Amino acid sequence: MRSCTNKLILLTFYTIALILVTESRRTIPLKKEKQELEKLLNHINKPAIKSFQTKHGYILDCIDIQKQLAFDHPLLKNHSIQLKPTTIPKWTRDKNTYQKSSSLPFRQDDDISCPLGTVIIKRTTLEELIQFQRMKSLGFKYTTSKDNIHNILNMTGRHFAIAEYYKDNYGATGNINIWDPPVEPDQYSLASIYVENGFRDDLQSISAGWIVSPKLNQNHSGLFTYWTADGHEKTGCYNTVCPGFVQVSSKLALGSLAKPVSIYGGEQYSLEAIIYQQDNVTGHWWFLLKNEPVGYWPRSLFHVQGLANGASRVFWGGEVFNAVKQRINPIMGSGHFPQEGFKKAAFVNGLKVIDREVEKIRSPPTKDLILFANTPKCYKVVTKSGVGEEWSSAIYYGGPGGCIIT
Repeated sequence: MRSCTNKLILLTFYTIALILVTESRRTIPLKKEKQELEKLLNHINKPAIKSFQTKHGYILDCIDIQKQLAFDHPLLKNHSIQLKPTTIPKWTRDKNTYQKSSSLPFRQDDDISCPLGTVIIKRTTLEELIQFQRMKSLGFKYTTSKDNIHNILNMTGRHFAIAEYYKDNYGATGNINIWDPPVEPDQYSLASIYVENGFRDDLQSISAGWIVSPKLNQNHSGLFTYWTADGHEKTGCYNTVCPGFVQVSSKLALGSLAKPVSIYGGEQYSLEAIIYQQDNVTGHWWFLLKNEPVGYWPRSLFHVQGLANGASRVFWGGEVFNAVKQRINPIMGSGHFPQEGFKKAAFVNGLKVIDREVEKIRSPPTKDLILFANTPKCYKVVTKSGVGEEWSSAIYYGGPGGCIIT
């Protein structure tokens, strides 16, 4: 009975997403659609054991770990929760570097602490749900240098400045420089690390980083994850707004503000994001921030042509989206071209992967990174090799936007 209910719930998620695809030009949903969204929202926001109103305006709920939304997914019907990874790769960090940035001290407000047996979840609002479904309707797959760029660009209005790495792997990491670029309605700007495997209908992917989008965190940079189980983006999900991702942290909530943000010419901050598939016993894909587990995507969500047995591609860098062709495109990263360098241009450094062939961590040589910017007059990306491990494999990326693509 529960399995049938879960399938119905999942179908409801995708049906509402399709409604929003059809009505993507409308900013306010019709009354009937709004009622459906409110019904869905009541299901997403599970009963809280304890709640906190943050000074940033959003609510954090402490949810029973066994009753979180993840387990409404039919593939997780009999799932046994894993509270922490069996192993955490030793991503060694060399502090002897001439250009230093502070890894984000990512914590909630000091007075927020969830009781034992609960996990911290950011409460989803109706406005956020509409925005997430809108973004999902656009599809959230990186365009790569191997794609037909002009067709995809004309269809989606998405612009990239990324480094691509093509080699079988069990995950990757990178220090993602945090910025807070302004965006207009129907735009977003993000930076992330992204792993994927498979092609067309079999494509599966996981990404994590920061995103600025209207109606999310009052247009400020927020921590996000996104995953998809098929090439058509029908089964993907942001953060914890639909079943799948298993939250285990009682401290770090997806969707929270990514703070502090970097200052042009001043202090630099970054997210030390890690996405990796652990041992062959469970095969779950874990998301960590500075070696602290946030949660995981169970292996049962993926198939063998996709991410069940590792990934084959990793991307690092930035992306922006503009729904209106005639509108000026948004800022990517710091809003400055990569040639300006440290403290001025956005970067991702400390690039590392778990090589699947030798099962060891390695920094991909810059010569093996494929740089790709589909609108180079607006946004660029360059490799950077410097002193110390953090800068042995790194990129600068971004641009001021301000250009109109016709």
